[in-house]
Amino acid sequence: MRTPIIAGNWKMNKTPSEAKALVSALVPLVADAKCDVVVCTPAVDFAAVSEVIKGTNIKLGAENMHWKESGAFTGELSAAMLKESGVEYVILGHSERRQYFGETDATVNLRTLAAVKAGLTPIICVGEKKEEREAGYTNALVTYQTLIALSGLTAEQVAKVVIAYEPVWAIGTGLTATDEQANETIGVIREAVRSVYGDAADEVRIQYGGSMNPKNCKGLMAQPEIDGGLIGGASLKAEDFSKVVHFDA
Repeated sequence: MRTPIIAGNWKMNKTPSEAKALVSALVPLVADAKCDVVVCTPAVDFAAVSEVIKGTNIKLGAENMHWKESGAFTGELSAAMLKESGVEYVILGHSERRQYFGETDATVNLRTLAAVKAGLTPIICVGEKKEEREAGYTNALVTYQTLIALSGLTAEQVAKVVIAYEPVWAIGTGLTATDEQANETIGVIREAVRSVYGDAADEVRIQYGGSMNPKNCKGLMAQPEIDGGLIGGASLKAEDFSKVVHFDA
């Protein structure tokens, strides 16, 4: 049995004081969670959040990282910087990074290799745009994105990563793939992993990341292939996020 994982992606929201207040409210609400709980915050919030979640079941995640250990990469953060800040997870290849900041499948792979090497758990994002789904390319696209991202890892390493299926057309739009659509595509991603890494596919956790919220989480999480959620807007309110964490309540 794969342990479900619910991760919040705060995006560019919350100052350190706001972050401290949000996580302080969240801690008691998710203390008895039956899944892994992660908050992926802006880098300026790491210190404030780390202080509050120390000794709790909440883990800290980052929203991005560079693949180099150091160097002339203004504005970027290395894996070592994240680790020393208390970070255990890192989102890689989010559609917003791909859309606005030139992220490619090749650079997602470089970041994934660097994260795994440093002992961080990557949350690797894959997913199709609306026109790609309508053209019938969803399965081919997510298969390609997944296998490129994992290229160079061993089956043992792959078993420990997290993959997030985020249909681009359902992010921040209020639109959501149906439970069955999400389950089917996540099944395709799992079979892509199996085609190269064998039984590691049974261990890798695959989240749904397209506008999961308190209203739709129960149906999505009831699907056999879905192992969790990468939560956007609903992660910015402690009560909403806790309801997703307690999807089986």
